[in-house]
Amino acid sequence: MKNYPAEMLNYHFWASQTILGRIKELPPAVLHQEVNSSYPTLAHALNHIYAVDKMWYLVLTGMEMGAALQECMPLSGRILETVDEYMQLFAELANQYKEWLGNGLDTEQVITLNNPYAGVRETSLAEIMLHAANHGSYHRGNVSTMLRQLGYASTMTDYALYWYLQPVSAAL
Repeated sequence: MKNYPAEMLNYHFWASQTILGRIKELPPAVLHQEVNSSYPTLAHALNHIYAVDKMWYLVLTGMEMGAALQECMPLSGRILETVDEYMQLFAELANQYKEWLGNGLDTEQVITLNNPYAGVRETSLAEIMLHAANHGSYHRGNVSTMLRQLGYASTMTDYALYWYLQPVSAAL
C-alpha cells in the first residue's frame, strides 16, 4: 500500500525545487525585489517555507514543538543571497526527511503536540506530514502571485503534474 503522507512530502519537495528552478531562470535581483504581498520579497517567502518545513521535521523526529519553534524562528529572518543557496537548503532538508522516512517508522504513530499558539492535541505523524505539504502548497501560491506582480510568469507545480513527471519508484 502506498504511503500517501510520504508521497505528499515527496511532491512538496519536488514542487519547491520546481518553483525555485523557475525563479533561477529570472534575473537574480528578482529574489530580493520588493512587492506588496504576503511577504516583502520572494526570499522572505522562501525563508518562511523553509523555516516551517524545518520546524515540522524537528517535531517529527521527536523535538517538542515549542523548542522546535524557538530553534527555527531565526530561520525566517535569514535572507540568502541566491536561488542556488535556497535550492541547496531545500534539497538538504528533503534528504533529511527522506532519511527519516527510510527508517521504516509507523507514520500512524500518535504523538502529543503542544502547539504554543493552538494548544495540546493528539495527532499522528501522518497528519503532520500532510500539513507540512499543504503549508508548502499554500505558500508556493503566494510565491506564484508575487512572481506575477513582479511581471513574470510562474510555473506549474500541481500535484497532478507531479504524477506524470515522477517515476513510480521516486517515492520517499
